[in-house]
Amino acid sequence: MTAEAQRANCRIAANALAPVARNHELVLTHGNGPQVGLLALQAQAYSGVEPYPLDVLGAQTEGMIGYMLEQELGNVLPFEVPIATILTMVEVDPADPAFANPTKFVGPVYDQAEADRLAADKGWTFKQDGAKWRRVVPSPLPRRIFELRPIKWMIGNGTVVICAGGGGIPTAYAADGSRTLGGIEAVIDKDLASELLARELQADTFVMATDVDGVYVDYGTPNQRRLDRISAAELRQHTFPAGSMGPKVEAALQFVESTGGRAAIGALQDIEGIVEGKLGTNIVPN
Repeated sequence: MTAEAQRANCRIAANALAPVARNHELVLTHGNGPQVGLLALQAQAYSGVEPYPLDVLGAQTEGMIGYMLEQELGNVLPFEVPIATILTMVEVDPADPAFANPTKFVGPVYDQAEADRLAADKGWTFKQDGAKWRRVVPSPLPRRIFELRPIKWMIGNGTVVICAGGGGIPTAYAADGSRTLGGIEAVIDKDLASELLARELQADTFVMATDVDGVYVDYGTPNQRRLDRISAAELRQHTFPAGSMGPKVEAALQFVESTGGRAAIGALQDIEGIVEGKLGTNIVPN
């Protein structure tokens, strides 16, 4: 979670993405879970003001990570290619059942004793993440991307757009019917928000680049098998863990089933081959 590590990872991503940006219209999203959690922890060091809410921390991370991605992409793309980050508000329903059952991991991992202490001190909710424990917050479904029009305008003018980072900034209208928009204490799933963005932009291909080379069935067993090219109907027959590949698979299925386009999941270093349909797991219409 250090600035140096983030910069190094952005440089790796930029070098992998540059060939895609040269040959295609590229819209880029990213995660922010560790960064939001770290900012929330850092805010506890100063008691003069109340800690900033999650929507404001989400906006901060969109700016911070977007800034690094812009710079690193600019270092490997021709100077003439415009690159822009847009802070992206995403509407959620304040009555979403997710608020009663926080599930989204944010921040670093802890042993159980430290997690119990933080839960008592700060009122945070923790759940087990592997052998460790992490804070969890509500993750409501994304309903609308407010900056869709300027995003489309920038794409139409040849810009590489970085937007909807971390699932976007969670916002909701006031319940009093005034149509007053405000932030809300939540973190939107980045894969589902990216799927909504891809669908609204009528993207040809929706790619989720991660640290594995595709989607596996029976993962971690002697019978594990990577799925290469599979129809949405066939993929629906499998189940995947909610804390790892589950959201990505569901986002891919939503995109394919609603648009008839192609979704793909695979390793960042394989991004060119994934875009071409040669690598990763490719989910196609039935």
